[in-house]
Amino acid sequence: MPVPPASAPTPPPEATPSPEGPPDSAEAAARATRSLQGLSTELTARVPQLLEAMRSVGTGLELHTTLDRICETAAELTDAHYAAIGVVSEDGDGLSDFVYAGIDEETAARIGHLPDGHRGLLGALIHQPETLRLADLATDPRSCGFPAHHPPMRSFLGVPIRVQGEIFGNLYLTEKRGGGEFNDYDVHMVRVLATEAGIAIGNARLYEAAKQRERWIDGSVAVTTALLSGSDAEDALAVVAEQARHLADSAAGIVLLPDEEGGMEIVAVSSEEPIGALGVAVPPESRIIADLLDGQAVFIDDAATDPRIMTDLARHYGPAMMLPLQSDGRVLGTLVTPRARGARPFTEAERTLAAQFASQAALALMMAEAQRDRERLAVYEDRDRIARDLHDLVIQRLFATGMMLESAQRRSVVPEVQRGVGKAVDELDVTIQEIRTAIFALQQGPAEAPAGLRTRVLREINMAAVPLGFKPSHHFVGPVDTVVGELTGKNLIAALREALSNAFRHAQAARIDVVVDSTLTLPDGERGVRLTVADDGVGIAEGGRRSGLKNLKRRAESLGGDSWYGPGIGEDGGGTTVVWQAPY
Repeated sequence: MPVPPASAPTPPPEATPSPEGPPDSAEAAARATRSLQGLSTELTARVPQLLEAMRSVGTGLELHTTLDRICETAAELTDAHYAAIGVVSEDGDGLSDFVYAGIDEETAARIGHLPDGHRGLLGALIHQPETLRLADLATDPRSCGFPAHHPPMRSFLGVPIRVQGEIFGNLYLTEKRGGGEFNDYDVHMVRVLATEAGIAIGNARLYEAAKQRERWIDGSVAVTTALLSGSDAEDALAVVAEQARHLADSAAGIVLLPDEEGGMEIVAVSSEEPIGALGVAVPPESRIIADLLDGQAVFIDDAATDPRIMTDLARHYGPAMMLPLQSDGRVLGTLVTPRARGARPFTEAERTLAAQFASQAALALMMAEAQRDRERLAVYEDRDRIARDLHDLVIQRLFATGMMLESAQRRSVVPEVQRGVGKAVDELDVTIQEIRTAIFALQQGPAEAPAGLRTRVLREINMAAVPLGFKPSHHFVGPVDTVVGELTGKNLIAALREALSNAFRHAQAARIDVVVDSTLTLPDGERGVRLTVADDGVGIAEGGRRSGLKNLKRRAESLGGDSWYGPGIGEDGGGTTVVWQAPY
């Protein structure tokens, strides 16, 4: 049914943006009032209701709340049972959102999927955005019917909503109360309301865009602060992954770094559900890898079906952004933010903001790397100085003292004195050997350090002995060096360092036992390794901080393992026992 018929009163012109910008609510109301002058008494009598509806629609700035309010107001204004707004997607080929009023949650759940606008009458209105009034939906050849459990709908009125001259979507009204049709006056009212709705939506969009930019900027600041606060590289990458997941409203945040084979390896994961992705490699044969290493962002509509992604992890996800962490022409890695299958795609604004976040994160990573290099250089210089002092001063003095004692031993005629001095000389020899071993360790570079897990565990224990004031005991079970892989071993060492650090800072312990057991069978039947660090300290205070323990658990879960804590080895279970385990 064409709208309006020739005999009907001339509808008011739809408001369009002026050269100075979009009209405000007062201007729209004035235009609406002028355009309705000279119309019928019935239409004029409904003007106060229309003005009240316009005032209601223009209240608030949150976009989805604004759309809900428009639907409810339009239904009330036209006495319709149901109202909806279909938001046209950015590519103009369907609906990116569908907001409705009049259908309760139980009915909506039985209906199932919301309309996508790819077919039927709603799809036709997307490609031909014009006012449409029908006495019976079923009589229109473009109608494709309703899904099961959908309430019956006959009368229909559809009006396009424009925001700053561009089509935003369509306002749909169905099933006028009393079984009648939508009349010409309803058309006039809804057209004016659609104009005000366009203004309100435009304002809400601007507000939401500003809030979104603010969130991404705050996220970038948080990443920069965390990276420059002295965290190690792994923790820094975990911060980037976690912030990106929250900001992009994605199912996971994943950071990949280039590997030796020319592909990329997942080195940090933030996800609500453990996905065991840490250490997964994307082979260099993937066409995406070349683009990423070339500094190009890759946007994917459905990761589960995209043939370019050659990992099993992709089957869990739908839309995804893959952004190079690039600074000063150097690609440090890749940031991936995938959403769940069936989730809404990323908008252009989200893609732009995420790319800017990735660039900022890459710059912060480079600055943090340079800062760590400076700190590492300072440590090496200090270690060289300590090694020289130990060699030139301490060992020489101990050697001279030993010679003096040997001379005194030869001169003494008392057997007990000779034996005591001889024992002291032997102790000095042992001490000199231990100092020489320490000097050798201080002079080693990171590449020269032994790679065995047992050796690395011992090194962490020896390093912890200095601030603790005593050396923790240790025990190894099983072939630790031969069965535990490099990825799990690296994370076990980080977990040990965290546990010993927590014990030093909080436990006030006099005894710490470290056990590494590589004969473990995990609950799922997989072989694994377990690290246990137990102390006899004061235990964990009620309501105390748990950040270190959360880090241990996150690190274990990223490998498919777990971490927990319990009573310690002190009297009556005093102290704390921290357990960390993962498959190897």
